[in-house]
Amino acid sequence: MAVVTADEVREIVLEEPPRRIERRAGWAGGTAHGEKTAPPDRMTYEEFLDWADEDTLAEWVDGKAVMYSPASKQHQDIAGFLTSILRPFVELRDLGTVLSAPFQMKMKQGREPDLIFVAREHLGRLRKTYLDGPADVAVEIISLESEVRDREAKFFEYEAGGVGEYWLIDPLRQWAEFYRLDETNRYQVVLAGGEGIFRSRVIPGFWLRVEWLWQEPLPDIDQTLLEIEAEERAQHWLDLMRQRWGREQVQRWL
Repeated sequence: MAVVTADEVREIVLEEPPRRIERRAGWAGGTAHGEKTAPPDRMTYEEFLDWADEDTLAEWVDGKAVMYSPASKQHQDIAGFLTSILRPFVELRDLGTVLSAPFQMKMKQGREPDLIFVAREHLGRLRKTYLDGPADVAVEIISLESEVRDREAKFFEYEAGGVGEYWLIDPLRQWAEFYRLDETNRYQVVLAGGEGIFRSRVIPGFWLRVEWLWQEPLPDIDQTLLEIEAEERAQHWLDLMRQRWGREQVQRWL
């Protein structure tokens, strides 16, 4: 099978790209009754955190607040689906933590991935309102507004910053790309396409069927978890039932 480079993947998916909009700071907000004031021209990351709140759609880039558009329903549905299968998988095995936006990841810039996984050995990087350093996995769900930013600026920032795996999900094209740092700390394409099975090396044991992401409605969470981790999930539920109703009662049900 021919090896496809990250640059070749970007050339394929960015051919004849749709119109994109990147809204930069300069957004005018009020000051009364909870309305957000416009950010200063330049600010430190600490000033940015003081200025932003949970409802502020912004990232800290080159010392400025960069605004971005609200997510679509499809974007939110896919993000919610991934969170709902990743979080219980990670928690059952005590592998670390899964956090969804809005939550900042601070490296050279202050970015806000749609989803991050932080391994147990790196939980010390977590601060109250941001992750101080790279996540082990960062997930971005592409929109028209974010495509260039996700494929170019964030790709190279996450690579240089040491994010172990970068998952790019493109609902409009029904296309997903999964990158992993190699021994030279460069991203290599693990899987790119609209279907197939991706197996994470950073989240041991976790795998994902790409075509699940395009289903309408999205797959049932419990059934998906059973498919990913049938034995472990079934044993977990049995243990919970035995704690709740007793071993003898559960055995009679079985």
